[in-house]
Amino acid sequence: MERINLSTTAAESRTLREQIKAHSGVDVKDCYQCGKCTAGCPVAFAMDYTPRQVIRLVQLGLKDEALKCHSIWLCACCETCYARCPRQVDLAKLMEALRIEAKGMGYIPEKNVDLFNDLFLKSVEKNGRVHEMGLILQYNLQSRQFLKDATLAPKLFTDGKIHIAAEKIADNGAVKRIFDKVRNMGEEVK
Repeated sequence: MERINLSTTAAESRTLREQIKAHSGVDVKDCYQCGKCTAGCPVAFAMDYTPRQVIRLVQLGLKDEALKCHSIWLCACCETCYARCPRQVDLAKLMEALRIEAKGMGYIPEKNVDLFNDLFLKSVEKNGRVHEMGLILQYNLQSRQFLKDATLAPKLFTDGKIHIAAEKIADNGAVKRIFDKVRNMGEEVK
């Protein structure tokens, strides 16, 4: 096990904690490492660091370890951790802030997760809702998994779960204004 000199990470710890708090509103000092978040997390089994450990990395100022880990990309944002936390630490928001920070620094260990998120948001911005068929096609083409889940398509079509043409909402301008507002908020934070 690698030894870490915590006195060298103290300054970076403060900087990282302040950045995360500014982006997410989450103060990681509130976490006292009880582990209830990890115990209830439905995807903790697939993570390289458990949710509790991710918070601890941020608390200790281990920025590279926190931003390069796969766990922040695997978080399902289901908020089970938040519902279980006795200190109301919103771990889903923390994970999102870490993903944004990591993406800004070019650390994207789960490229397909990032691709899916981007394509999903583009579909919602364009149509006002997600167009499942377009999302599946774009994802499979861009992730180079051309026939992924192709055997499921006939049943999804016959059951009416996916449609060839995108269904758009009546007033897509409202959705576009939401996206524009969020983009402007991002510029204000930088």
